[in-house]
Amino acid sequence: MKILVAGFQHETNTFAPTRADYANFVNGEGFPAMARGADVLAYADVNIPAGGFIRTARADGHQLEPVIWAAASPSAHVTREAFERIAGEIVEAARTRRYDAIYLDLHGAMVTVDSDDGEGELLTRLRAAIGRAVPIVASLDLHANVTAAMLREATALVAYRSYPHVDMAETGERAYRLLIDAVRAGGALRTHALRLPFLIPINGMCTMLEPARSVYEALATLERDAGLASLSYAPGFPAADFPECGPVVWGHGVDVGRLERAVAELYELTVRAEPQWAVPFLAPDEAVRQAQEIARGAGRPVVIADTQDNPGAGGDSNTTGMLRALIEADAQDAALGLLWDPDAVREAMRAGVGSRVALALGGRSGVPGDAPLRGEFVVEHLGDGKCRFDGPMMHGVQANVGPVACLRTGGVRVVVSSGKSQMLDRNLFRTGNVHPEQMKIVVVKSSVHFRADFQPIAEEVLVAKAPGPMQADSADLPWTRLRPGIRTRPMGEPFAPA
Repeated sequence: MKILVAGFQHETNTFAPTRADYANFVNGEGFPAMARGADVLAYADVNIPAGGFIRTARADGHQLEPVIWAAASPSAHVTREAFERIAGEIVEAARTRRYDAIYLDLHGAMVTVDSDDGEGELLTRLRAAIGRAVPIVASLDLHANVTAAMLREATALVAYRSYPHVDMAETGERAYRLLIDAVRAGGALRTHALRLPFLIPINGMCTMLEPARSVYEALATLERDAGLASLSYAPGFPAADFPECGPVVWGHGVDVGRLERAVAELYELTVRAEPQWAVPFLAPDEAVRQAQEIARGAGRPVVIADTQDNPGAGGDSNTTGMLRALIEADAQDAALGLLWDPDAVREAMRAGVGSRVALALGGRSGVPGDAPLRGEFVVEHLGDGKCRFDGPMMHGVQANVGPVACLRTGGVRVVVSSGKSQMLDRNLFRTGNVHPEQMKIVVVKSSVHFRADFQPIAEEVLVAKAPGPMQADSADLPWTRLRPGIRTRPMGEPFAPA
């Protein structure tokens, strides 16, 4: 077959302070940089869905014609220019050339300034351009807010089964096999979906912990035993204020009875576990106090997730609540990263290594309780911010967060970057000459993805709730447009629009 391949990924937090413009997709911001045409094929060995699809489809002898692959760090809405330029390239290629099939590497939680459902809009435009005969299969993030339009316009959709997302390339391989199943089935492949009645905090979705671990084990068993083409569960991204935000279970198969029974069984399993999806959080000072107590008798670092400033969920990675807590507790051998503050990096570079600089560091989120941290810091290291991810998440990606500075105050080191990136790989700390394994306390601007590379070296992992733009408890967000009746947290109150 001749297969169009394209990728367009964004996870949109409609409550976040900063939009995603075209330049953000060009740079990639912790994802691979934007690529076109044959350059996309270079991602075949990178742990992203397109990499797995490309590698598997080429091995089977298909002709792949990549158009574009683009992603940007989670943030507020995607701008009109960014969406129209990138989506326009994909749709134009589909309209002007003849393809036997289309594969899309999507996220599933994109909101643009013009549409609640960026992926649904892209798929709708593609269908208008090519008709219903050409199969379209897309891979989705586990945090996809799967919409009716996405399920209607795509032939089939398949989502990640791990969080941290260590199975991205594997999901691309599953998407390829699903595409082959769809082609062989002709028009006989059916879709069935059920929407859960509550939102789930992102920290509760970690598949290294319960109940998610057991749910995904059951998913794989149900898919196999029912003989389905695919079964998926996306807990959703609980920071997008529109009616179709939330978890969805869906599947594809030829036998409608088996399909509906398997989807219903997985749905019931997830709903029965509702109390377990809730998450306990620590205040910043309590998290540091506990970390210090644990660290006294430990040979490995205690890792604290600064979850409400996670740039992988729409934060800007520059709040100072956890940094203040470390300094006030006189924490020793502690490190925090990455803190996004290009101005501070420039000041450090002007001063040079070994100098002392007076800074108003970070604290620009605009969130109540967050403010710049004013103080004097020692410039311990300056770097170019380039590294290769060697951990399980995004393994093999060449990352560039721009110039970085390691600033120290007392026993606390802060790796400050010129560009945003979630702390999902230990090598990001090493760009600032900080080696996490040698620290007693490590604070990461992340919610769950850090666990893939940090949990193996951690004595214990704590989750802190410092002031930040990404509310860890979905019920704390100022919702206005959710569907009536959905519970805004597990076991919480039903949403009622004003």
